[in-house]
Amino acid sequence: MSRTFLHVGPGGKTKERTTREFAKQEWSELRLDIDPSVAADIEGSILDMSAVQDESVHAVYSSHNLEHIYFHEVPRALAEFFRVLSDDGYVVLTCPDLESVCLQVATKGLDGMLYESPAGPITALDIMYGHGQSLRAGNLFMAHKCGFTQKTLTESFISAGFAKTATAARGAPFFDLWITATKSKVTDDDLRRTAGLHFPA
Repeated sequence: MSRTFLHVGPGGKTKERTTREFAKQEWSELRLDIDPSVAADIEGSILDMSAVQDESVHAVYSSHNLEHIYFHEVPRALAEFFRVLSDDGYVVLTCPDLESVCLQVATKGLDGMLYESPAGPITALDIMYGHGQSLRAGNLFMAHKCGFTQKTLTESFISAGFAKTATAARGAPFFDLWITATKSKVTDDDLRRTAGLHFPA
């Protein structure tokens, strides 16, 4: 049976570049993006997903989107995620890990290269405030307005009403956090299984 996941802020990415689980044939992808040039299925913001019906998707996937809204707006975005999920649904989200980035700032400074990406060298400034080259080119959608540690990300989801969470922090050279959060209570084994299906190996 086909299940649908809502891919928020995909940019040019499709389901093949999400997670191992969502890339499988049994998942259908519904794409929502604020940038009209992306030509997503739905043009909209994670702060207002009114075009998506209540309890209409089995999962929400968000890769490096949450940091693009202000911290006081995060509860609103997570409430939208919660609203569109079916009762047995869950969120898989990844975002920068500010704790691991700050450890690098102490040794490499704000502008020292942390890793090489397809878009060029990435510094702590890029991770903390948004990709500088994109911002200079006028793509202000790329600005980062908030950030998280493993603790604050978990607390944000719990405060939004999610029942259970599992997280991972990968540190250097990835500098990212991963979280899965379920709408309803599940067993610890089921939570670990869901995380294992989606988190990077």
